[in-house]
Amino acid sequence: MILDKKYIQSFITNNQVIEDDKTILKPVEYRWTHGATDFHMGDGLIIYSIIQYMRAKVCVCLGSGGGFIPRIMTQARVDLYDTEIFEGNRDFNWGDIGTTFIVDAANKVGGNVDWLPEDSFFRKIFSPRIINETTEKAYYDFFVKEDIKIDYLHIDAGHSYEDVKQDFELYSSLLSEHGIISIHDTDIRYAENYIVTKDISDQKHHDDFTNGPAKFINELGGCECSGNKWQRFDLFNEGTFPNKPSSTGLTLLRRG
Repeated sequence: MILDKKYIQSFITNNQVIEDDKTILKPVEYRWTHGATDFHMGDGLIIYSIIQYMRAKVCVCLGSGGGFIPRIMTQARVDLYDTEIFEGNRDFNWGDIGTTFIVDAANKVGGNVDWLPEDSFFRKIFSPRIINETTEKAYYDFFVKEDIKIDYLHIDAGHSYEDVKQDFELYSSLLSEHGIISIHDTDIRYAENYIVTKDISDQKHHDDFTNGPAKFINELGGCECSGNKWQRFDLFNEGTFPNKPSSTGLTLLRRG
């Protein structure tokens, strides 16, 4: 997949929808916050590469938007099977290649989801396991009860400082030995490099979304949290190309 521009455009960065008896491509909601375009996956390329390199089987996405990151998670695992790294049953989320879990209450806090119908393009193609609850309820009622260990965790649900802190403290306790965490919307300065693209209908969207995540990671840096010291790596492209969309910030964390 990683070298197939047509596949990226048709399945990863866009949805295929039927309008007037014709199949057209529509950008995946919020893909621009990852710096993605039709043919470029933005910071999704980094997440894809980490899952590939770490051979991550259990991937959890807190908050989903249009499902951009869950697509990346699932595709990376499928490609590990197709390149003969993972073996056994290829079933997307029930077999030997692991699972992509989405935790999203779909309550319009922080944005809308467009994949709720079971026949949505995203659900038909990528078949994620969806937990339609708040992150706190899903943690206690599902992940803890099922004793699930997470290889790759992406935090992008509630964007207040309190929400990000709670999601981190709860779900980081479920990380596998070499697990990786990414937190989205951590670049407090992204608005200075804001580029309006065809994806974006509201030019003010996300203006305050970086406040909570950015505050949390700044407090986390160099401290001890949940009993572990954390290594932190910020990925802020800060408008490297002034006429192209830039990510709203991605921070990677692993135990020190």
